[in-house]
Amino acid sequence: MPALLSNLVPKQLVLPVLLLLGSLQPAHAASADSRLPQESRVPGGVALVPFQAATVPRVNYQDARVLVVPQPQAGPGQWLAVVGIPLDADASVSQQLDINGKALAFDIEDKTYKAQYLTVKNKRHVDPDPEDLKRWAQEKAEMDEAFSYWSEPSDPVLHFELPADGRFSSPFGLKRYFNQQPRNPHSGLDIAAPEGAPIRAPAPGVVRATGNYFFNGNTIIVDHGFGLSSLYCHLSRIDVAPGQSMVAGEQLGLVGKTGRVTGAHLHWSLSLNNTRVDPLLFVDEQLFIDKK
Repeated sequence: MPALLSNLVPKQLVLPVLLLLGSLQPAHAASADSRLPQESRVPGGVALVPFQAATVPRVNYQDARVLVVPQPQAGPGQWLAVVGIPLDADASVSQQLDINGKALAFDIEDKTYKAQYLTVKNKRHVDPDPEDLKRWAQEKAEMDEAFSYWSEPSDPVLHFELPADGRFSSPFGLKRYFNQQPRNPHSGLDIAAPEGAPIRAPAPGVVRATGNYFFNGNTIIVDHGFGLSSLYCHLSRIDVAPGQSMVAGEQLGLVGKTGRVTGAHLHWSLSLNNTRVDPLLFVDEQLFIDKK
């Protein structure tokens, strides 16, 4: 038993306290064989922030709840916050975590992403009309609700396989220009694959949303627990429904070219604490080293 608990808890309460901690820990802890994502403390990256807390902590960053995992090998009460950093984060300012109501600062470094210029034939996908914008606002609200969903599966996901086979055609974070007009940075990874190629669940999860969206085309959002979700866009076919549980490798749908695209491909995003981060930080390097 940790010395901290033995000093604070009467002997007759030791067993109940240990049982309580045992029941709480699986909902917040990665299993022993889970692999942490690669740390990259830059906009669009992931920060692994260690801290100490005597009880199971609640951590928030920019008003969103944060995934935490215990670090027993580091000692009693040691935890790690796995934090998604927004692409628009200001590296000149210290970032702040809220841990059980107390602030903990961590620093990030700036990163310059390359620019990408694309020609989109459907002009409304560059300059949408008022009805298009109204539709997109409703769709965005649906996706935001899915991205902000918090669940606590027994086995947290911290590692992914690739969801499709193909060359990486557009990396995460690109500064994008459509028909010479600046738009939001690329918030995912594009995998070039032929139309109709299978898309697989890269990790266990539950489907939270599906739909045909104005910009994203046929879309699926999968919840992997603890604020970690994945997004799949431009599909030619959706093979799953909201509420459906998925295992790694199970088919989600087929690659397509729906929505705002220049050709068939899969757009794959990961969202951590409702923040889009580089998916490759969660993938074994040997799986993609030849695809860049």
